Amino acid sequence: MKAVYTELHRSHDPQFFLVRGVVRRTTEQPERADRLLSGLKAGKHQLVEPTKFGQGPRARIHSPEYLAFLAEAWDAWTALGDSGPEMIGNIHPVRHAGTYPTHIVGKLGWHTADTAAPIGPGTFAAACAATDVATTAAQLVMDGESAVYALCRPPGHHAYRDMAGGFCFLNNSAIAAAHLRTRHERVAILDVDVHHGNGTQGIFYERADVFTVSIHADPVAYYPYVWGYAHERGTGPGLGANLNIPLPIGTGDDGYMVAMDMAKKAIDAFAPTALVIALGLDASEHDPLKGLSVTTSGFRRIGQALARFGLPTVLVQEGGYLSEILGQNLTSVLAGFEEAR
Repeated sequence: MKAVYTELHRSHDPQFFLVRGVVRRTTEQPERADRLLSGLKAGKHQLVEPTKFGQGPRARIHSPEYLAFLAEAWDAWTALGDSGPEMIGNIHPVRHAGTYPTHIVGKLGWHTADTAAPIGPGTFAAACAATDVATTAAQLVMDGESAVYALCRPPGHHAYRDMAGGFCFLNNSAIAAAHLRTRHERVAILDVDVHHGNGTQGIFYERADVFTVSIHADPVAYYPYVWGYAHERGTGPGLGANLNIPLPIGTGDDGYMVAMDMAKKAIDAFAPTALVIALGLDASEHDPLKGLSVTTSGFRRIGQALARFGLPTVLVQEGGYLSEILGQNLTSVLAGFEEAR
């Protein structure tokens, strides 16, 4: 399997992470990519440089105001003269009726769902590079590859049409799906990250052409807390085109595979002709954010199950944070996929 990757992700190096009132170093560090690269090397995957697609694929998913904000944010922030080393909102209007702000502090609050997406001088460039990685992988699949892996960093599945959050700025999985939609009438996204793919759900919630499925730790006690429940099924034309499968905290391999079977039945019934896997590796028993307890051999089983969809597939890297076993888990899931293909 080919793997798309660029070193441009390194320009995003966030420091701030607020956890239950405690400021810590974020777990979404450039070192994540190094560990994932080691997993690709162990699996002998061919690395491919991304093509630069420009703003087009991003504009299919994200609003003009949001893209303009991300492009201009850092310069406006530093022009304040008394701002901090990273952009972190201190106002969140939570979308009660209001007026779109003109001040950078107001825009920052308007366009961020939480404090877990600090913006630095190289954040927008890295996020744009990640969308090129995802779009390149989708294009390779459209050009005949049966499956391609996209090592996207920063991740994307918590990013809404016009809001960053949860380490995410631009929704790489949604962008890959929208690119596939230029050739496929129906596309499915299966999110296997330990966190609910709330941004992806929000983007497609009123659409019937993209079926979104997320297997994740129960949001009653886990991020994002207010999205990801089983009763969220879509609305309007999209009613029935969203499926959430929340799992009890600590669920291991066997319980996870039951959820995979549920997801397959639902996706098969939707009958898409292409598939995007939002590939989180943070369901691992060793992940520092500890929501589920999937073993390395369990990831191999997940990879095998993903291959059995039998569809042209783009695997987009989402979560999976700093642990000694991160690279091994990537090797395992891709090996399982290739074995069952």
